[in-house]
Amino acid sequence: MPRHRHIPNDLKKLYEIHDYRHAAAILACEFPVECSEIFGVLRSFRFSEAQLLKGGGNESEIPKSFSGSLRPLGWKEGKLKAKFLVDEEEVTSDTHKIDYIKNKIAFDLEWNSKDQTFDRDLYSFRAFFEYQRISVGILVTRSQELDLLFKRLRIFSKYGASTTHLGKLLPRLQAGRSGGCPVLVFGITTKLLETLK
Repeated sequence: MPRHRHIPNDLKKLYEIHDYRHAAAILACEFPVECSEIFGVLRSFRFSEAQLLKGGGNESEIPKSFSGSLRPLGWKEGKLKAKFLVDEEEVTSDTHKIDYIKNKIAFDLEWNSKDQTFDRDLYSFRAFFEYQRISVGILVTRSQELDLLFKRLRIFSKYGASTTHLGKLLPRLQAGRSGGCPVLVFGITTKLLETLK
């Protein structure tokens, strides 16, 4: 098991972490400002049972909390549009939007989408990386350990097997779907659950 020496110990206790292609080292050593901002947002993030039980609509409270922290720091949505010349004919290739980009770091949160969303995210990371628009991709999603909590709250069907969680993401990364793009993954665990005092 990797030691993740570039990840602070407190974050290691809060998240399930997976590092592909030395993403943590690149983030920490080459992009210290963005690294500090991302780690700060991850460190302060918490969720409650009330948020889990509430209907999300287009965007639940959990993604909104990340937007509320990252947008004021200058993290903006990004999309790549490439043009190719194939046999004298111009061809365009677009990617899906990435939630947050700042100074060659891409950050996406997938809380409760269809698991095919990961294919879209990893393709976007790969394309942005290949065109030298980003150096690292960061993905935050649910650890499967939250399943026990969902079952206890009787909302497991809302967070089913075909939605975004680490069990659906890691095989895609291991299969190389992100190409050469370094990717750092944080799985949200029950240690981030707010408890009433």
